[in-house]
Amino acid sequence: MTHILSIAAALAASVMMLAPFASSAQGPDGYYTATPVAQPTKTSFITSNLMWKWRDTAFTANKAPARDNIVCQMIVQRAGALTAFTAGGQAFDADALAKCNARAK
Repeated sequence: MTHILSIAAALAASVMMLAPFASSAQGPDGYYTATPVAQPTKTSFITSNLMWKWRDTAFTANKAPARDNIVCQMIVQRAGALTAFTAGGQAFDADALAKCNARAK
């Protein structure tokens, strides 16, 4: 019986230690958030196997295997220039956003 309790305690400790990583990696609205300058005409689209969905005032998407700046460039090619882009809770600074927006159509 004590062996089972030890295993359960170890499992609970493991889950508690990993919980912060899981929540910071991707929130309920996705890993990426992209706020376009202009109101979009489409509420969803796909860029390189990444599904973007319009939620309130921005597009959101789950984590992709590509670098964050590449993902930003892919969305500006479809949605146009952005006022903000966030990856994993970290907003792009003005320089990074300007470089990304340079790829907009």
